[in-house]
Formats: sequence, C-alpha cells, structure tokens
Amino acid sequence: MRMRTRKLIGTVALLLLSVVWTLLAMALAQAVLPSANSLLAAVYYIVAGTGWVLPAMPLIAWMVKQERKPT
Repeated sequence: MRMRTRKLIGTVALLLLSVVWTLLAMALAQAVLPSANSLLAAVYYIVAGTGWVLPAMPLIAWMVKQERKPT
C-alpha cells in the first residue's frame, strides 16, 4: 500500500478514534464523577485526556512505515 493511502486511512482512523474516545470519556464522566471529589475528578480527566495516545501509537507507526522496495 502506498504511503499516501496509509496516511489518508490513518488520518480518518485517528479522527474517528478521537471522537469515539471523547464521547466514551464524557459518558463515563457523567455516570461516575457527579458524586466524586475534586481529586478523583482531576485524576480521571488526566487519564481520559491522555489515554487515547496508547491506541493511537500503533496506528501512527503503521502510517509512517516505509514501503519495501521490490527486489
């Protein structure tokens, strides 16, 4: 697969990942955090805000993978 195609697919996938992650984090926050103290809420928002990076790393690595030259 050409690098341009991989980057296009990866960009769309990253956008979908961020939208889905955001919606899930907001839904979980509404269910759990109304009765939580401020320290627990802060920890949740830190984890939820940076947690999308772990599933995004393999996708970004796949996007920038170099093409093999035919021998």
